[in-house]
Amino acid sequence: MKAILAIATNDLRVFLRDKSSYIWLFVIPLAFAYFMGFVSAGGPGDPKNARPEIAIINNDSGFMSQLFLDTLGSEGLNPVSSDSTESAKRGLEIPEGFTEKILSKEEVSMGFFKVGSDDDQRAFLSQVVLARAVVAFNAYLLEAATDSGVDGPLTEAAIRSVMEKGNPIALDARFAGRKPIPVGYNQSLPGILVMYLMINLMIFGGAGIASERRSGALRRLSVFPLTKGELLTGKLLGLMFLASVQIVVFVLLGQFAFGVNMGSNLTGILLTLLVLSWVGGSIGLLIGFMITAEEKVVGLSLIIGLPMAALGGCWWPLEIVSSEILQRVALMLPTGIALDALHQLITFGSDFSSVLGSIGLLTLFGLAANVAAVKQFRV
Repeated sequence: MKAILAIATNDLRVFLRDKSSYIWLFVIPLAFAYFMGFVSAGGPGDPKNARPEIAIINNDSGFMSQLFLDTLGSEGLNPVSSDSTESAKRGLEIPEGFTEKILSKEEVSMGFFKVGSDDDQRAFLSQVVLARAVVAFNAYLLEAATDSGVDGPLTEAAIRSVMEKGNPIALDARFAGRKPIPVGYNQSLPGILVMYLMINLMIFGGAGIASERRSGALRRLSVFPLTKGELLTGKLLGLMFLASVQIVVFVLLGQFAFGVNMGSNLTGILLTLLVLSWVGGSIGLLIGFMITAEEKVVGLSLIIGLPMAALGGCWWPLEIVSSEILQRVALMLPTGIALDALHQLITFGSDFSSVLGSIGLLTLFGLAANVAAVKQFRV
């Protein structure tokens, strides 16, 4: 065991001594995660209670118009001045004497008008919410009048006390299902981490083995009292140590800088990423034993890693892929399996038991790559 740890820690030192390694471990992956998360934030997978703007022309100086504007806001509209809006599709004109007519129990008509000629979803939503606000305002007046009695005055304080009671019925927009589409940093951070874990470990592992074979370092190591299994385990453990450094940095930044919920299922997230690191490192060793030219190792690793990242859902959510065949192919790849497990834990809020199957499949990939690396072992 001491020999295995010595090989692993020495390899980690060699990797971290090269300053360019930090660029591929941290700088480029984090830049990609930030950019892709920024451009996809608030996308189709992020439903919200929309607040369309409505242009207001208020000709009334009494308190009733202000109460009505407050009602518009509480019901989901964003009242703005008619001369300072750019996105409002509809407008409302409150007539002069609005307050006096209501206090006199007279009928009041307001002017509803279009802003521009576009009729889109926001325009339709403005009309729906406005109708709801009118009903709500009338309900406030009726309840306040009932509380004040037949001869009691209808005051601003009485109406506001009714409005502050809150509406017992609220509209909340959310997904009609268990699984929202991952967007923003919930998609980009796990996806980019999975992609660069696989590619970095294949490149660093394969290029390291190829370099040591070419320089004769592996041949010199073989004269020591080391079994083939100990040598391979030490090399693989060194790659997993390197992956652990990248994982820790990503998890900490994801939780505290990117706002990704890493903490609630931290054990499952770390275990999934470590098993994926085992798979990536094992494939890297296999490539290094098959090819001695380092530039060819890098090229082959990219040829393998980039398609696996794209097909596995590292660049975009699998939920938006229209082909069921491609969705199934993704779950046959280590990247797709790992990313599906991470989304279960981060985005969907599932517990650790939900990813045991994924971890088991990744373990089978790791074992298969280990067996192949042992068979291709060359010094």
